[in-house]
Amino acid sequence: MTLTFDDLLTRARSLPQDGRRALLGIAGSPGAGKTTLAERLVRELNGAGRPWVAQVPMDGFHLADVELERLGLRGRKGAPETFDAAGYAALLRRLREDTEDGIVYAPGFERVLEQPIAGAVPVEPTARLVVTEGNYLLLDTGAWAAVRSQLDEVWFCESDEPERLRRLIARHEEFGKPHDEAVAWVLRSDQPNAELVAATRDRADLLVPPTAVPSPHEPPTARAGA
Repeated sequence: MTLTFDDLLTRARSLPQDGRRALLGIAGSPGAGKTTLAERLVRELNGAGRPWVAQVPMDGFHLADVELERLGLRGRKGAPETFDAAGYAALLRRLREDTEDGIVYAPGFERVLEQPIAGAVPVEPTARLVVTEGNYLLLDTGAWAAVRSQLDEVWFCESDEPERLRRLIARHEEFGKPHDEAVAWVLRSDQPNAELVAATRDRADLLVPPTAVPSPHEPPTARAGA
């Protein structure tokens, strides 16, 4: 049977048990639709009622450009070593444990500036499900190895490769790169990262086909929240 978006909603809704907060990770290669899926899940699950699902992106743990320059990694931005993986794992651990002592603030990522923004994402104590998305949730090397143990489930977004590459190039163009520069960046930087991420897919709890990820332009359905 083909997995559908409704199936994903049902599975995500069932993750919190006995009042305990659950953390759901959505992994996949750059441009695979992780953020689109995460945003849509959160919006549909929250519905029109009191929000009980929060979204925390891994991209908030990008190192700032000034630090990448200091480390000589500016040209590798987006690779595993250009993130604060230990900080990300520590935040996930806090989200698991600190569920009643007030708001937990997570960093966001500003795509126009291509910079992390501290304290941009509030996670209320009432959040029973936290959805976090990123490339390297299933990586088992270095500080990334501590991430998987903090997540109840990790889903992996499969992708149609030509479409994934097209979306990546279009994204870079949208945020200011000329076409030739966007293509060069995708081939030089994004594609090696994508191959690394693809090698982690067998560690996922669920493989999500492209057909189960709604289009960003598809209108939401009228579903109840919790």
